[in-house]
Amino acid sequence: MGKLVCAGAMLKCSFGMAPATLNVLPMNRVLSGAPAANIMDNVPMLNIMPFGMCQSLANPTVAAATAAAMGALTPMPCIPMTVAPWVPGSGSVMIASMPALNDGSKLICNWGGSIEISMAGQATVEVA
Repeated sequence: MGKLVCAGAMLKCSFGMAPATLNVLPMNRVLSGAPAANIMDNVPMLNIMPFGMCQSLANPTVAAATAAAMGALTPMPCIPMTVAPWVPGSGSVMIASMPALNDGSKLICNWGGSIEISMAGQATVEVA
């Protein structure tokens, strides 16, 4: 079983250079101090904040800056591009008609990064 993820959870991206915080809107949500998240809390710049600088060559801005620097990897500001939901989510707990988000779930950025939860935002509630 994993921990239930809520607003304030810490995220890290495999191509990002800094951690980010998960934002969860409190509309129609379970509150355990902070709003609990579900697998659809994946919207860039609303739920998923930038991870500092991006190092992925799949990111067009990084690719362009690297080409301009004659092939030397040149990180550029992160703009998350997450369009698919978190996977796998909880198999038994639903929040706002969607599977709850647990700390074992991952989110894939279109620029190739794998986003994972490094701290769930709370330490007492577990979900399967």
